[in-house]
Amino acid sequence: MTTASQNRQSTDLIDVLAAEHREVEGLFAELEARFGASGPEVEDIAQRVVTRLVQHSVAEEVHLYPLVREVLDDGDALAEREIAEHDAAERTMKRLEALPARSADFWMTYRILTNLIAQHVGEEEQYLFPRLAAAVAKEDREQIGDRILSTEKTAPTRPHPASPSEGGALAALAPGAGLVDRLRDALTGRGR
Repeated sequence: MTTASQNRQSTDLIDVLAAEHREVEGLFAELEARFGASGPEVEDIAQRVVTRLVQHSVAEEVHLYPLVREVLDDGDALAEREIAEHDAAERTMKRLEALPARSADFWMTYRILTNLIAQHVGEEEQYLFPRLAAAVAKEDREQIGDRILSTEKTAPTRPHPASPSEGGALAALAPGAGLVDRLRDALTGRGR
């Protein structure tokens, strides 16, 4: 599957993450167009949403939030809030994965997830990204953007709510979990 992150010109971390936000919004729009429907197409789109959100979240937790802690005066509090939002979204994604698209609970859980992600994206783009643009040199943002893209290539494709939520421990575990997820995806046909 080719993603927007693989087709992008800019590697500035802000541009990379904002483009991924647009990609996920596009996937949500595909699901919204089928609201209340069921079947393999709906489940496939839902799985693509979960995969992209998990990969994006891992990259943010490994690279973005440690940077936020380092360069912003209130970085610890901001990073903790963002990570708490990721944790809530990951638990919701885990519930969504377990539900058949034909159930009302699937669509209610989908709605909860879209609200969580919309709030998170809004906070990052309106509040966090402008502050990082002012605090971090463009060259440094581009290097971190490159690392984000690299991390996403080996990141898990499924939610793992019990895994570490930030930094080195997550960076060490993510490639192994990602490999296991991709093998499972290939065996179940999910990795199409």
